[in-house]
Amino acid sequence: MNVTTSVTLADIEAAARRIAGQVVATPCVPSRTLSQVTGAEIYLKFENLQFTAAFKERGALNKLLQLTPAQAKAGVSAMSAGNHGQAVAYHAKRLGIRAVVVMPKHTPFVKVEHTKAHGAEVILYGDTLSEAQAYAAETTAARGLTFIHPYDDPAVIAGQGTLGLEILKDAPGLDMLVVPVGGGGLISGIATAVKAKAPDVEIIGVQSDSYPSMIAALKGETAECRGDTIAEGIAVKTPGHITREIIARLVKRIVAVDERRLEESVALLLNIEKTVAEGAGAAPLAAVLADPDAFRGRKVGLVLSGGNIDPRLLASILMRELVREHRIVKLEVPLSDHPGVLAKITAVVGAEGGNIIEVAHRRLSLNLPAKQAHLDLVFEARDQRHADAVVNALVDAGFSPKVLPP
Repeated sequence: MNVTTSVTLADIEAAARRIAGQVVATPCVPSRTLSQVTGAEIYLKFENLQFTAAFKERGALNKLLQLTPAQAKAGVSAMSAGNHGQAVAYHAKRLGIRAVVVMPKHTPFVKVEHTKAHGAEVILYGDTLSEAQAYAAETTAARGLTFIHPYDDPAVIAGQGTLGLEILKDAPGLDMLVVPVGGGGLISGIATAVKAKAPDVEIIGVQSDSYPSMIAALKGETAECRGDTIAEGIAVKTPGHITREIIARLVKRIVAVDERRLEESVALLLNIEKTVAEGAGAAPLAAVLADPDAFRGRKVGLVLSGGNIDPRLLASILMRELVREHRIVKLEVPLSDHPGVLAKITAVVGAEGGNIIEVAHRRLSLNLPAKQAHLDLVFEARDQRHADAVVNALVDAGFSPKVLPP
């Protein structure tokens, strides 16, 4: 098979007809507030509104619908960090097909449980996607299953490309389209569709700077992938071969974003758009925030590819953003261990409109003189200016508060 012509606009249009009515034609709408924040005219494609909360349903279903009767009877397998597994599990169950999904051991709990709930047999194996994929290959061969690759399969790529057709219909005249990149299936499908129908649109990919595998692959290099990322959906060490060829031809560039920008983007999408995006889904916004000059004044589409984020992680991200914005401030205040001093401090904070969240009064530390104590105080403020006013009021009252770093 010649990979250069392995996926065409005709394939994607056929996939759109095939899966119509079985996946959500998600909205692609302008964001007034994000446009003001970034200086670009921002359009958001809400793929987190799919039933399984991610775009992966499109490619998985397109592949499942093309199985032979014998393949469907034997069942299918998949390797996934979460979203692909859920998509295969959900649509396989709908179609009466047995599904086995191998996931890395550290896959977010919410994704594992949802995959099980959709009816698949879930096997947790390995610390990385590569280890899970190797075990999935063994399982596939041993059980006589058909493997549904998460990204390096023409049918899967064509299914993901249906998203591009919808974007062109709902947001005509885009200058740029920003898409998350892991293995490359999503951006390959979108780029094939969009560049065939609107060749002037610039396609920009986004990766986590912890896993810049496709960026390196396009240079003929192997990336050093390391550490944890909140964008585990695009934490892929080995990008696809079919996908990298398509990306090399059709994608203008791929940028890398850091964890700080990913966290900021997850929080912004929740606070501004009232929508939940996982780290990978927020990556396109992170790219715009990291380099606003590259997008300012342009009509830019952002693909919010998924919303399957662990609730504990989401809570942590939101709290960390409040700390960064100085809306939650932690102070260390040395004080004399006399009656009424603690009440005076809390009265000052309250008078300035600060909301005290937590207090720890340390008077028994052997590092302190017997007549001294330390107060650890966490308070909520409206913004940095308000936080500074609270701290200054404490200074004016005779205290020496020290703002502790986040």
